[in-house]
Amino acid sequence: MKRIALLGMPNTGKSTLFNRLTGSSARVANWAGVTVDLSSAKILLGGHIAEMVDLPGIYDLHGFSDDEKVVRHLLEGHPIDLLAIVVNATQIERQLPLVLQVRSLGLPAVLLLNMADEAKRNGVEVDCARLAAHLGMPVVLLSAKYGLGQVEAMRVLAQALADASDVGPARRAQLQAVLSDDVRIEQETAAMMAEAVTLPLQLPEQVSDRIDRLALHPWLGLPLFFLAMLLLFQAVFWIGGPLQQGLTWLFDQLRQLALEPVAAQLPDFFHGLLLDGVYAGFVTVAAFVPLIVLFFFFMALVEDSGYLARAAFLTDALMAKLGLDGRSFVMVLMGFGCNVPAVMGTRMMRARPLRLLSMLVIPLSLCSARLQVFLFIVSAIFAPMQAPWVIFGFYLASFLTMIVTALLFRGRFKSSEPFVVELPPWRVPTLRQVAMRGWLEVRHFLSRATRFIVLGVIAIWLLTNLPLGAAPGSTDTLAGQLGTLFVPVLAPIGIDEKLAIALMFGFVAKEVMIGAFAVIYGMSGDALSQEFARSMDWVQAVSFMLFTLIYTPCISTIATIKTESKSAAFATLAVLWPLALAWLTSFVFYQGMRQILA
Repeated sequence: MKRIALLGMPNTGKSTLFNRLTGSSARVANWAGVTVDLSSAKILLGGHIAEMVDLPGIYDLHGFSDDEKVVRHLLEGHPIDLLAIVVNATQIERQLPLVLQVRSLGLPAVLLLNMADEAKRNGVEVDCARLAAHLGMPVVLLSAKYGLGQVEAMRVLAQALADASDVGPARRAQLQAVLSDDVRIEQETAAMMAEAVTLPLQLPEQVSDRIDRLALHPWLGLPLFFLAMLLLFQAVFWIGGPLQQGLTWLFDQLRQLALEPVAAQLPDFFHGLLLDGVYAGFVTVAAFVPLIVLFFFFMALVEDSGYLARAAFLTDALMAKLGLDGRSFVMVLMGFGCNVPAVMGTRMMRARPLRLLSMLVIPLSLCSARLQVFLFIVSAIFAPMQAPWVIFGFYLASFLTMIVTALLFRGRFKSSEPFVVELPPWRVPTLRQVAMRGWLEVRHFLSRATRFIVLGVIAIWLLTNLPLGAAPGSTDTLAGQLGTLFVPVLAPIGIDEKLAIALMFGFVAKEVMIGAFAVIYGMSGDALSQEFARSMDWVQAVSFMLFTLIYTPCISTIATIKTESKSAAFATLAVLWPLALAWLTSFVFYQGMRQILA
C-alpha cells in the first residue's frame, strides 16, 4: 500500500483537509500546533487504496522541537511515496521556504494552496501554472473548509501517486545531504514571489483587524473575554437545564413504567443493585450528556473562531509569573466547565513540565459539578442576598488555590518553552467543523464516564447497602463504618460521619453528592434543605464546601491525568496534593472562625 504524508506549517488547515479527504475525525481547531500526534486513514485514489498520514505542523524541516523530530524521523525511517505540502495561501510568502526545504529531499510532492477563499478576499492571486513550473511539482488551489477544489486535489494526488517511482535508499542519502542554505532559499522565494504571485499594494483593513482592536485592548480585552465566557456558560445551562430535566423525567418514567415491573420479581438485593446501582449509574451519566454536548459545541465555536488564541495572548504575562503561560489560562478557564476536556487540552503544549504543572492546577477550578453541590448547600444555609457573594467567594478561593499550587511547584516543573502564538484571522466556523469537533470530544467523555461513573455508583450502592440487614445509607453499612473511621481526621474541620460518606460519593463524581445527601439523610427536596439548615451552621457549611472545592478530583479527571501524563506517580501527586491542601485550608478557616466567633 502506498503512503501519502500531509505536511505543512501549523494552522494551515492540514487536519481539516485530512478530514475532508479521508472522512476521518482528527482533532481540528483554530490553534497553531493542535496536531501533536500522527493520524492516518485510508483513502481511495485513482482506483487504489493509499494510506494518508497527517503529520504535526512544523515551521522548519531542520528544527529540533518534538513535532519537528516526529516529522523528520518519519521521513527518514518510513517509506513515503508522495508528499502533500499544505500551505496557507494568504501567507504564501512566509511559507514557501518550507516548501523549498521539502522539495530538496527529492521526494515526489504536490503543493496544496489552502484557504483560497481567504486569499481571494485579501486580494492575493497565485498563478498556479507558473509556480508549478518553478517548483517542479503540481500546484492546486483549494479551500478545505468549504470543499472548494477538492475534486481537483484528489485528481492531482492520484496522478502524482501513480507517477511516483520508488526512490528507496537514494532518498535517505539525499535527505542526509540536504543543507540548510537560508540565503539561497530566501533569494529563490523572492524571485518566485516576484514572478508568480500578485500581492495588493496594501492589504485592505480586515474585519479581523477591527475586532482585534477591541478584543486585544490592554484594558478591555480581558473583561470582554470573561464576559463572553460567562455568557457561554450561561447559555450552556440555560439551554441544557430544561433538556437535562426532560431527560431525567424520561428516565424516571422508564424506570416506573418498564423497569420496576420487570425487576419486581427479583430478590430485594438484586432489585436494588440493578435499579439503584446499574441503572442509576447509567442515568447519572446520561443526564449530563445535554450539558456536555452543548459545552463542547459552544467551545468549538469559540476555539475555531480564533478567540482562545487571543485569550492566551492577553493572559500570558500574568501566567508567566506562576510558571505557566497563556495556554494554561485557557485550559483553566475550560476547567470551570469540566476538568476532563481541560486536562486533555494540555496536549497543545510541547514542553512536558508545562503540561504537568497545568494538569496539577486545572482540577482546582470550580467545575460545573462542584457548582451544583454549592448551589444546593448555599441556598439551604444562606439568605438570598448573601448567596451570590458566597458563590463568588468560592470562585476567588479556586483561583487562590491555583496560584498557591503553581507557585509551590513551578520550580519542580520548570519549563523553558517560549510562548509563541500565531493569531489567526477571525473565522466563522462551519457547522460541519463544529459538529465533528464536538462529537469527537463527547465520544471521549462518554467512554470515560461510562467506565468510571457507572462502576463507581454501583460500588457506592454496595457500600451503602452492605452488610445485609443494615439500614441503607446508615452508619451500620460499610460506607457508614468508613465514614466513622475518618471522623478523627475530619472532625477538626467540622465534617461529621454523614458528610464524610458524601465525600466518598464525590470521589466518583462531584455531582453524585446531591443524590448521596438524599440517601444518607433519608429525605429530599425542601425537607433535605431544612435538615441541612438545622444540622449545621454557616462555618461548618463553608468548611465542607472548601474541602469539596479543593480535595481529590473525580475519577474521570484522575484517569485523564494518568493517561495524559503517562505517569502513575504524577497521577498520585494529583490526588494527594489537593487532599492535603483541602484539609489545611478547611482547618485554618474552621478553627480560625471558631476562635473569632467564640
